[in-house]
Amino acid sequence: MPRLTVLDIRNAKEQCRLPDGGGLFFEITSTGVKRWLYRFKITGKNGMYIVGRYPDLSLKKARVQHQQAKQLVKQGITPARVRREIKNENIEREKEKKDFRTKSFQYIAEEWINQQKNAWSHNHALSVLNTLSNDVFGSLGNKAVDSITPPEVLKILRKIENRGSLEIARKVLQRTNAVFRYAIQTGRAMYNPAADMQGVLKAKSVEHLPALFDKDLSQLLKDITANQKIHTTTKLALQFTAVTACRSGEVRKAHWSEIDLEVNEWHIPAERMKMRRAHIVPLSKQAVAVLNRAGKLWGTAGLVFPSVIDENKPMSDNTMSKALRDMGYRGKATPHGFRSSFSSAAYEKSGFPSEVIEKCLAHEEKNKIKAAKVDP
Repeated sequence: MPRLTVLDIRNAKEQCRLPDGGGLFFEITSTGVKRWLYRFKITGKNGMYIVGRYPDLSLKKARVQHQQAKQLVKQGITPARVRREIKNENIEREKEKKDFRTKSFQYIAEEWINQQKNAWSHNHALSVLNTLSNDVFGSLGNKAVDSITPPEVLKILRKIENRGSLEIARKVLQRTNAVFRYAIQTGRAMYNPAADMQGVLKAKSVEHLPALFDKDLSQLLKDITANQKIHTTTKLALQFTAVTACRSGEVRKAHWSEIDLEVNEWHIPAERMKMRRAHIVPLSKQAVAVLNRAGKLWGTAGLVFPSVIDENKPMSDNTMSKALRDMGYRGKATPHGFRSSFSSAAYEKSGFPSEVIEKCLAHEEKNKIKAAKVDP
């Protein structure tokens, strides 16, 4: 029997079944499907095996697979059964790979970050991801999270410390610790190797932000009020920062829509807060006096402390700092230092519990010496 040619296959248009020899056929079905069939017998019973579809499977490749199927038939094995077994093995292998991926440190870390996105700013989420990508994923990313040991975590931390990046090492430990906790919470680990790293990092000397206290602080406030060179907007912004103990960025971008002078409160929305939590600032009579003056000068719509150049934009983040430097307070005082001044005075003299003071600063309670430094 003459074997089929490529031209025979191309010319076949209608429903047909053309033999190629050895039980191999080219078929066009009533629905127009073109395929290769292999008809065979095992223990006297007829069988049919679909080798594959044309043109995905060429004549040449169909013949190769036909020969492989014939060898199976000679052994009494049905080709379709072998195909099913191979398919099931592939499915199982892919499932195992997927299961392994979902238990890898990198997969869990990225899942954890994604879970936090509603609570974090975009920039903070990106910062956390970059920290782990730069220093952790290369070593631990593809490892099953429940197979990672404390020495492996320590090796990463020491490598970061050896390049002098002590603050990065602290962040890496903090964030890997959180990833392992999340892995335990989601049932993919039983143990947190980063939890055993307490006290392992090299101590970092605390840099105190320039701040003034008591009589020195009083003199600074008098100097701000008396200074004739500072623009009035800058002067009022500095005074408002001092009496509210808020971050300079929160003050610079304050809007009149956030101010409620009927109850003397400033409601800062979550998207403008560092920790992405809305914050209410009780306004003292001194703070209200600053606002009243600002309102009389520039109106009570839009920004409270607008830029001198463009009233629709906040003043730059360097304006208040430069004013203090120009007044002779370089290295002695910063806008952020007013928070340190408030914190120290409140802890030493107010008698209020630490929870109240930390809430005033929009902080979470920290187990540190409060008067030494206030985190930005």
